[in-house]
Amino acid sequence: MKYIVTTEKSIEQAVKDLEEAVTKNKFGVLHIHDLKATMKKKGIDFPHECRIFEVCNPQQANAVLTNDMSLNMALPCRISVWEENGQVKIGTLKPTVLLSVLSDSKELKLIAEEVENTIKTIIGEAK
Repeated sequence: MKYIVTTEKSIEQAVKDLEEAVTKNKFGVLHIHDLKATMKKKGIDFPHECRIFEVCNPQQANAVLTNDMSLNMALPCRISVWEENGQVKIGTLKPTVLLSVLSDSKELKLIAEEVENTIKTIIGEAK
């Protein structure tokens, strides 16, 4: 269900490299959530650094939504960079696993496999 790697990079460098890898692989960054900052605004002293990237490939998103508009609830894909136990990690939820719960479509399964492979490449390049 989860795909997680550990990197020797600082969180700042991993975030920078992830943003570059997303663009290089023809995905777009829709938004980057700074979880620690957001929690602070809500009055919670959250001790962990965590950035949550919302990423999307418009062509693949269009193909998914053309096949099943209700899958808009599963978009966009997310890739996170966070610190845990002194390590920086980069991870995502596997699109193939998520989609297997939401649809039986063979066409969508192929799209999910393509998206997952690209996201793994993006994470590998950022690592």
